[in-house]
Amino acid sequence: MAKEDFYKLLGVDRNASDAEIKKAYRKMAMKFHPDRNTDNPEQAEAKFKEIKEAYEVLSDAKKRSAYDQFGHAGVDASMGGGRGGFGAENFSDVFSDVFGDIFGNSGRQRSSVQRGSDLRYNLELTLEEAVAGTEAKIRVPVLVTCGECGGSGAKKGSSPVTCTTCHGHGQVRMQQGFFSVQQTCPTCRGTGKQIKDPCGVCYGQGRVQDTKTLSVKVPAGVDTDDRIRLSGEGEAGENGGPSGDLYVQIRVKEHNIFTRDGANLYCEVPISFSTACLGGELQVPTLDGKVVLKIPPETQTGKLFRLRGKGVKPVRGSAVGDLLCKVQIETPVNLTKDQKALIEKLGESLTGGGKHHSPQEHSWMDGVKFFFDKLKG
Repeated sequence: MAKEDFYKLLGVDRNASDAEIKKAYRKMAMKFHPDRNTDNPEQAEAKFKEIKEAYEVLSDAKKRSAYDQFGHAGVDASMGGGRGGFGAENFSDVFSDVFGDIFGNSGRQRSSVQRGSDLRYNLELTLEEAVAGTEAKIRVPVLVTCGECGGSGAKKGSSPVTCTTCHGHGQVRMQQGFFSVQQTCPTCRGTGKQIKDPCGVCYGQGRVQDTKTLSVKVPAGVDTDDRIRLSGEGEAGENGGPSGDLYVQIRVKEHNIFTRDGANLYCEVPISFSTACLGGELQVPTLDGKVVLKIPPETQTGKLFRLRGKGVKPVRGSAVGDLLCKVQIETPVNLTKDQKALIEKLGESLTGGGKHHSPQEHSWMDGVKFFFDKLKG
């Protein structure tokens, strides 16, 4: 009987990738395994061998190339594994191919030495502290190596012994027909060791809860969401494993004057109506002290003034930013009768000047008039 085409047998195209071929092989191997076809195991076994033979050819670049050129005749001489009888040894290879990615390092003892967990600490800073840099003291709850047993988990003077369930392998085997599944030992949890006489302080865990006080050097220029890594200051490892790291997460508090955006600082500066009209000088704050800001005559509200070099030097080494001051003209409130009379007189005088005194107002009104005229037309 002529052999079925290997690509058709696995249900893939002739240009299928290696990953697609492997995926198809796993699916077909699961479907036709004799243990899953107890009603007709002989037929399933025959199909299973054909599938395995097809995969051994198509998963090998040289064999696949020969098969693509000459068909079955091109690979008959190089076959081998697919032509033998189906037995435990053959199935062992198949099991590894089909289930290897599911069960991971099957048969290997899990290392009892485990790295400790990383920790995170949220540190709040003022804007001044973040810009200038500071040194902060923090208290961190953390698991540390038990001082009584030195991290072994066994009572002082004793030691862990070889696990009696897995005999130190960390894995136990379950046999069901052709299936041979290895899983983590439930007694020692994969370490291969048992603690017969646990430590009275850590109760066999090898670690105890403690609080560490640490000094954190915060570099100048940090900002919200920046992280500082303190190597080895996380939780202690298990069975002598290395400690994890501590990540200090920065959050900068809101400032009552400045808003930060990268290297630049922003602030709003209220100015009087008279200063906006006639000009003047104001003292404005910076993180380095006060500076004089000159307000030119006829300044409009929203005008932005830039004070170069009065911003922030970011932690990653960029140039120092600027301070941008946005002026807001403050409308006078709580006016007296005389003040109101003076403003009315000033308003009449300004209205008489038309566009000469308020060009923006008249420009806007002209735009509104043109809009309504267009709607009417």
